[in-house]
Amino acid sequence: MADPKPKTRKRKRERRNVATGIVHIKSSFNNTIVSITDTEGNVISWASSGGVGFSGSRKSTPFAAQMAAEKAGRAAMELGLRRAEVRVKGPGSGRDTALRQIQNLGIEVSGIKDVSPVPHNGCLAPKRKRP
Repeated sequence: MADPKPKTRKRKRERRNVATGIVHIKSSFNNTIVSITDTEGNVISWASSGGVGFSGSRKSTPFAAQMAAEKAGRAAMELGLRRAEVRVKGPGSGRDTALRQIQNLGIEVSGIKDVSPVPHNGCLAPKRKRP
């Protein structure tokens, strides 16, 4: 009979106190994802429009992006976040409302940067949406 495996206790992860960080807002035509990281890039909190409770075409609305930003921002503030740089990516409609909600929560925005990927004439873009 095999020897019983000794039980290893998992240590509870200690709460990090993060004063400054980076807020990444990725806004596509279908969804908005807000990730808040420390300055090294380790994620401390995140939320998305779908994860907040919206589904289908309601995920792409500015209100859904606002709710996602609020959820992620509150979780980060509990860990001590006070000041953040904001990096916005994508063409979606939730970019501005998510950014405004981060500011309304009381997180001091030190800078705003658009990091949307721009092709140097790479792949053929998808067909335009019909109005």
